[in-house]
Amino acid sequence: MDFVELEAIEGLRWSWNSWPTTKQEAASLLIPLSVMYKPLTHFAELPQLQYDPLICVHCNAVLNPYSRVDYTSRIWICAFCNTKNAFPRSYSGISENNLPAELFPTYSTVEYVKRSPLQPAATAPGSNSSPRLRISPNGAGWGSSSSLRSLGSSASFGSGVTAAAEVRGVAAAFVFVVDCCAPEDEIRALKSELLLVLTRLPENALVGLVTFDGMVQVRDIGYSDCSRVVVFHGERQLSSEQVQNFLGVHRLKQQQYGKSPLSQKQSFLMPLSECEFNITSAIEEIRSSLQVVPGHRPLRCTGAAISAATGLLEACSVNTGSRIMLFTSGPATVGPGIVVDSYLGNSIRTHRDLINGRAKHYDKTSNFYLQISQRLSESSIVLDLFACSLNQVGAAELRSAVERSGGFMMFGESFDSDQFRKSLRHIFTHDEDGALKMCFDATIELVTTSDLKICGALGPCVSLQKRNNLVSDKEIGEAGTCMWKMGTLTNRTCFAFFFQVNASEKKIQPGSAFFLQFITRYRYGDMGIRKRVTTVARRWVGKNSAEIAAGFDQEAAASVIARMAIHRAERCYARDVIRWLDDTVVRFASKFGG
Repeated sequence: MDFVELEAIEGLRWSWNSWPTTKQEAASLLIPLSVMYKPLTHFAELPQLQYDPLICVHCNAVLNPYSRVDYTSRIWICAFCNTKNAFPRSYSGISENNLPAELFPTYSTVEYVKRSPLQPAATAPGSNSSPRLRISPNGAGWGSSSSLRSLGSSASFGSGVTAAAEVRGVAAAFVFVVDCCAPEDEIRALKSELLLVLTRLPENALVGLVTFDGMVQVRDIGYSDCSRVVVFHGERQLSSEQVQNFLGVHRLKQQQYGKSPLSQKQSFLMPLSECEFNITSAIEEIRSSLQVVPGHRPLRCTGAAISAATGLLEACSVNTGSRIMLFTSGPATVGPGIVVDSYLGNSIRTHRDLINGRAKHYDKTSNFYLQISQRLSESSIVLDLFACSLNQVGAAELRSAVERSGGFMMFGESFDSDQFRKSLRHIFTHDEDGALKMCFDATIELVTTSDLKICGALGPCVSLQKRNNLVSDKEIGEAGTCMWKMGTLTNRTCFAFFFQVNASEKKIQPGSAFFLQFITRYRYGDMGIRKRVTTVARRWVGKNSAEIAAGFDQEAAASVIARMAIHRAERCYARDVIRWLDDTVVRFASKFGG
């Protein structure tokens, strides 16, 4: 069995490609029943369907090649729950010789696209103008072209989103948070790269600028008469509401998925086309404030700056996709998020201090950033960390906020290095249509057949606590849900999902099939909403079947165990994790080592 070829078709790697029928047999395998899933896997041919998917009324599964279709009665039977669903009138032309792309047996993955009104029309199927197959209601597709526009609202991308006007004005937001405690030559190099980033942003992108040292300065980029800032004391921990009150902005009401938020008049986060001169001038005016008292570190309030930027985005950009890009050159020494005292007589915590619990500020600071990560997740904000310094910057404390939001962590020696320049420019690359190759505000929903239960996921995601009868009481990682949220996705983002056999289900027959469906919703860089649906099947096998060992993917299994070990290491003593790893490897080798 060629697992690499299977991955190219499905975008998945399975630790076991044939699963035993009982809980006890699955536990005896030692390696969990798990699947590694890359949502944005590149496929040689990916159908892009410009109409809404059909959703099962019972289990929310999307119409797929494993669904049974009664062409005479125009109904389809869900492969996951066996519920009968009626086709809408738009599918009146369906037949064995006239299938929609989502029913093609060769397409395990399809992508539904709700494009921006400003985007060009899709090419018809069979056109050579694009390497991706795009099927639109107006193209040379299948069925009734006039009725495909009016698929049922239950299958919409987000709660009744149908009019093109609803996606007008939606734009990604970027807030640059700059540490002014770096030397002047470092600030100069950083400013040069930030100005280059501005040239790569679309004109409707929202931009903001926050600088900090011992104080936080939020730049008013809508005021042209002079340079104006709102200053926050670096030692104060302010709530989101307090930050918004000081800035004179108010939190927008939560909007339905895909709808643009109501606009409000404020001048701290503005479209680039309206403030390009002001934001350029504000970046050019950044100066180093590195004035250190002898025997002390620079006063740096990183946590307060991140909190201020988060409060601004919470008020001005609700679930439309945004990034806080932090550029720093040292550890926080004051305020919330402090890593080490400014007095040089107190050395920064070491790895051994973290293990032994002797890091003075670690627990409080980690809890602060955990709260920040929750705020980031609720508002679909990504936090990126660019740390260029020969010293520590407090990445251990910041890690939860960066990882849980799906952001990047980049460490270097200097902002003037090729490593930093290439990393930053890579983030702002464009596709062939000129849109940013970025994804925002993503969710993954997992649907399974009733003979399986979902134990959880490991990866840069947050549980949405959406429970149903397919969610297991056994928890691994982000658990207790069948849906997870991510701030962003890349083509390298990968998640490990864990399962167990449903013991309460009637006896499973060897040779029968089970199904998994991954439904990934996200905003692309052009702010169009996409839903990628991957549906796969495997078979149950009998006790001691040779197919179990033949379907073992050691690369996927090693990745899964490594993720589990890291997850345990964050909660258990290192020696206990090592003992668990040793025990697992020894028992597995004795069972399958021949």
